[in-house]
Amino acid sequence: MSDADRPTNFVEEIVLNDIEEGKNQGRLMTRFPPEPNGYLHIGHAKSICLNFGLAQKLGGQCNLRLDDTNPSKEETEYVESIKTDVQWLGFSWGEGLYFASDYFDRLYDMAVDLVKQGKAYVDSLSAEQIREYRGDFHKPGRPSPYRDRSIEDNLSLLEKMKGGEFKEGEHVLRAKIDMGSANLNFRDPAMYRILHAHHHRTGDDWCIYPMYDFAHGLSDAIEGVTHSICTLEFEDHRPLYDWFLENLGFESTQRPHQYEFSRLNLTYTVMSKRKLQHLVSEGHVEGWDDPRMPTIAGLRRRGYPAEAIRNFCERIGVTKNYGVVDVGHLEHAVRECLNQSSPRLMAVLKPLKVTITNFPEGHVETFDAPLYPSDDSFGSRSLHLTKEIYIERDDFKEDAPKKWFRLCPGKEVRLRYACLITCEEVIKDSEGEVIELRCTWDPESKGGTAADGRKVKGTLHWVSASKGVSTEVKLYDRLFNEMTPGKDKESFLEDLNPSSLEVLSEVVCEPHLMNTQAGDTVQFERLGYFTADIKSSNQGSPIFHRTITLKDSWAKIAKR
Repeated sequence: MSDADRPTNFVEEIVLNDIEEGKNQGRLMTRFPPEPNGYLHIGHAKSICLNFGLAQKLGGQCNLRLDDTNPSKEETEYVESIKTDVQWLGFSWGEGLYFASDYFDRLYDMAVDLVKQGKAYVDSLSAEQIREYRGDFHKPGRPSPYRDRSIEDNLSLLEKMKGGEFKEGEHVLRAKIDMGSANLNFRDPAMYRILHAHHHRTGDDWCIYPMYDFAHGLSDAIEGVTHSICTLEFEDHRPLYDWFLENLGFESTQRPHQYEFSRLNLTYTVMSKRKLQHLVSEGHVEGWDDPRMPTIAGLRRRGYPAEAIRNFCERIGVTKNYGVVDVGHLEHAVRECLNQSSPRLMAVLKPLKVTITNFPEGHVETFDAPLYPSDDSFGSRSLHLTKEIYIERDDFKEDAPKKWFRLCPGKEVRLRYACLITCEEVIKDSEGEVIELRCTWDPESKGGTAADGRKVKGTLHWVSASKGVSTEVKLYDRLFNEMTPGKDKESFLEDLNPSSLEVLSEVVCEPHLMNTQAGDTVQFERLGYFTADIKSSNQGSPIFHRTITLKDSWAKIAKR
């Protein structure tokens, strides 16, 4: 077995052993079963890569099944976003696109079967009473006074529930299992509830809907799934799924086996759909695809490559151990990909005017500069040096420390690809703010190298004032200031980073940047990776936002 074929995690090892032993007739079928009640996030990406990746690597099939059993929270928009995200990550479900709603008729018939067996009943307790009767980890449950209704009465009530004769909450259908079980999921779990809600696929055909725990395992079995791979919070649900399968006549060879792995938790990130929905609905972000969101749509819009997310998911591994992954690992994977694919260009985010006093008026010096210094295949572009240019305001200090290698009075620096300049005079406004630098250039240093061999340490990026193009740039940062948002707080919102978005409206960039297509990412030299926003960019007029910095400044802060 080659290294490429060896199992990379315990789930893959189990699946490979099952195939080699001929279980399920050597067949492999996995599934990715999201609920279409929101956009997928980076945690779902781990599950997508695992389920689809296993099927892809081992010659199996992975279905995409939308578990659409709660129409009050589900929308077609979410369905389409899920399909887009899976495909963007590089995976295909082929003919295996399914919905739990495809099985509503069969699931209802199964529920009737359990009623006829005396293993399900219609309960008329309120939701609050059901919770009270259920007990908790310290107190066993009590049987509902409706638990011993006759089969005939239960069938009649269930048919009336299906026919829309009752209000929401009047009745639920529950499995009759064990109210004293140590596993709370066995304490007569609900199978159906009444919901007078329009379903995005079935319309108003149904007014009762199966509970997730009833529909989930049965849907797996209906589709012929062999390995049901899910996160650890569903470990205690596995015996319930098996109970339904066993009592509905599924032979052991027809039953999917569930395997659990630890979910992904990231620092400085919330992974709860409920919390993400709150951020969207309360206007803390622009939407589900806001580039600050950990949704796959948000990461895609921000400029994170799909390859980087796949690499990240592979590197963090698949285990049963709870843990929190430093978001820096994801950012490293992003930088690693973008470093190989992003052309280098220059933009000045916070311009400071520089006048080169000994540069001829109206003269233009043209320099050829590579788009990627170590790879000629990217090509090159022309840079134009004029009498007036812009440099980054942060690249100048009037009272500079000893080891300051950028510009200050009397200091010589290199303009990237162009020449050497020396600061001779500082011009300030009436409030003492620096508004202009007056410098001289060394005409013998074209290309940035001194003719006499003197060494100059500082190198600055720059843009011509007359040839440069103005644009807007959004600087995105992490959405939360704390590693674990909401920890020891009343609300996770208390840890929102007020500086997660800064809009710069006076950015000046070299003209070649205007050729950037929406969604493409480039490196602004010395500043980071920036993406032309897919929503606000127009042809020939891209609006950029920062995808990621060149270095992880947060890691340095955390060590202080």
